[in-house]
Amino acid sequence: IAPGVANGQSEIKFTKLEFARPESLANQFEPDEGFTGLIQAVIFEVNDRNRIGYPTSQGYRYCCTKELVPKTKCSLERLIYHEKEDGWPKLLDIYFEDNQTIAYSFEEAITIEKTGMYYLWFVICDEYLSAATVRGQTTWKNPMGYLPGMMYPHIKFFGVMSLLYMTLSVGWMLLYARHWQDVFALQHWITAVVALGMMEMSTWYFDYVNFNATGFRPYITTLYAVFLGCLRKTISRVLVLVVSMGFGVVLPYLGAIQNKVMALGVTYFVAVSALDITTNVGTIDDLTSTARIALVLPVAILDAIFILWVFTSLSKTLSQLQTRKAGAKLELYRRFTNTLAIMVWISVGWIAYEMYFKVTDQYNEKWQFDWITNDFWHILNFVFLCIICFLWAPSAAATRYAYSELEGEEDYDLIEDGKKTPKPAEKAAANGEAKEDEAGKME
Repeated sequence: IAPGVANGQSEIKFTKLEFARPESLANQFEPDEGFTGLIQAVIFEVNDRNRIGYPTSQGYRYCCTKELVPKTKCSLERLIYHEKEDGWPKLLDIYFEDNQTIAYSFEEAITIEKTGMYYLWFVICDEYLSAATVRGQTTWKNPMGYLPGMMYPHIKFFGVMSLLYMTLSVGWMLLYARHWQDVFALQHWITAVVALGMMEMSTWYFDYVNFNATGFRPYITTLYAVFLGCLRKTISRVLVLVVSMGFGVVLPYLGAIQNKVMALGVTYFVAVSALDITTNVGTIDDLTSTARIALVLPVAILDAIFILWVFTSLSKTLSQLQTRKAGAKLELYRRFTNTLAIMVWISVGWIAYEMYFKVTDQYNEKWQFDWITNDFWHILNFVFLCIICFLWAPSAAATRYAYSELEGEEDYDLIEDGKKTPKPAEKAAANGEAKEDEAGKME
């Protein structure tokens, strides 16, 4: 199934398309018997789908039978369809001749003059051809190139996103270079996310431009774009999680919990890579509902784990900062928490809209807006990244948000199992004091 968009001259062309039937079936016919099998190709616009087939109490019937002849005036063992005055839907007959095993379709270009979502079906009404196979290709070309109409807006979108990420990168790096002596660990991770986002958007842009110009997607470029996207998503989520834990601001290091964070990150990277590779590499939009659920469900569960862990950690960090009376850091984390909460609510609302969109558009009648449902997430991620860059922008005063011991407070590692574990340096200092006391007593 592929869409065609026409604003002028568009066409669908059968290129090197051939059908094969088993040799045992072909041998049942004589060498000069004439037409011995029929396969039909029908091209129709989605709004004309009711002109294909006939509804019965047992469901839609697409092949003509004796019982349906009086009702539809169809021809036996042929597709039931009702042609309009303009000649649509288009029906092409491909015949097997004599005892040949291969039937070739003629290389005919079907001109499309009306914008819409078009479908191509191969219909076999002859039960003896049920084992027939097809190979070859069909070429769908629009006035603007080979990119399907529902995907064409991606070119402009990723072009604009590349420029936005480039602008953000330049601004961030100027601040980074100006205040490089005051940069702390957390800002290094933000730099990595910004760089990955810029490379990902640029790669997607060139991938779609090439697809539109040639009609083929180079797997290497697409895989590279998918890899960058998966890496960016993983690092972004891990970054938000460790920030919520207070890393680099309240805690100098993560301690024992670091392994759990890394395990969750690796698991998420594997799950989202499986989903994105299957979705973007190979045949477009060719996943069954079961396969899509099997790939989407693990990613959804892991996202839920990230969100739950993030807000749990934020609650503890805010409480700790309030106890320490760290005013500047507390205000920073309140802004971060409010921003994150807004982003989560927007995400939930958009997921609900996306589900509604898919349920109410089973036949892709709203194909002009399909690109928005996917690209919206790139916009949301970019906005959130800009806010993060604003909150933790390199500056002469940014070090006040970095980790530092507050006067009069004990500096503990992460709380594990309800117990506070002193840092190794503190343990060594305590042991040294104990030895000095013992030496004094001996004297």
